[in-house]
Amino acid sequence: MSFLSLSRALTRRVVRTLRLVVVGGAISYRALFNWTTPPMFIGTLLVSPLLQLLFFVFLGRQLRVADDRFYLLGNAVVSASTACVYGGTMAVANERRYGTLGAVLLSPRHRAPLWFGRALPYVLNGLLISVFTLTVATLLLGLRIPVGALPGLAAVLLAASAGCSVFGLALGALGLRFRDVFLVSNVAASVLLLLTGANVPRETLPEWMRAVGDVLPLTHAAEAARELSAGGGLDRGRLGAELATGAGYAVLAVVLLAVFERGSRRRATLDLM
Repeated sequence: MSFLSLSRALTRRVVRTLRLVVVGGAISYRALFNWTTPPMFIGTLLVSPLLQLLFFVFLGRQLRVADDRFYLLGNAVVSASTACVYGGTMAVANERRYGTLGAVLLSPRHRAPLWFGRALPYVLNGLLISVFTLTVATLLLGLRIPVGALPGLAAVLLAASAGCSVFGLALGALGLRFRDVFLVSNVAASVLLLLTGANVPRETLPEWMRAVGDVLPLTHAAEAARELSAGGGLDRGRLGAELATGAGYAVLAVVLLAVFERGSRRRATLDLM
């Protein structure tokens, strides 16, 4: 086979994989969430994180634990978890709930792009929510961010949303084994709120909590966002740590999905609720 033929074959394979990720993810998102209405989307994914931000800002003012910037940036980052954790979980669990999981797993395509395509819409959702929350915080509460910090901040928020989405996908893999996987999601969302330093200064936490926070998504992104807003520039180390954390959860998600899929096939429990 000539180099040109090999290059064309590789290009076709990449295009097919990208099409599976993008088109497959969009169709899955539309099919599983066709019941969502604009008021429900706005209320759940936009208004709720904004109210959470306002609550912690005014609580912080009363307790004098940290300044407004600490809570504004922390909640802008952690607000992505609303869509990413629950969305990543539902991307897998709802396939089983609605009885379509068997058809999905009959596909001969590789599992990694199949599942990552389902997580992609939630990355975009998380980014939208973070940007919205940050914009409203700027308008309502007087947060000032240097214009030169905006590209770096966008990269940090994107990395946070991606890492949180694959974290949700790893939780969703438990939906192939457990019935009430949303209980796990609720606990995970609370853990992110507490241990990532979004609303509680990490230096005030016990050492074991700080250690857990170091391996959770959003932790390093929140720290990088605060430094950027203060004019300190993009901390590539923290951004790299956030990306590495997301990559670790991506690998974990693929492994868990493969292991639980084989176990469910062996026990004939794929469609049991």
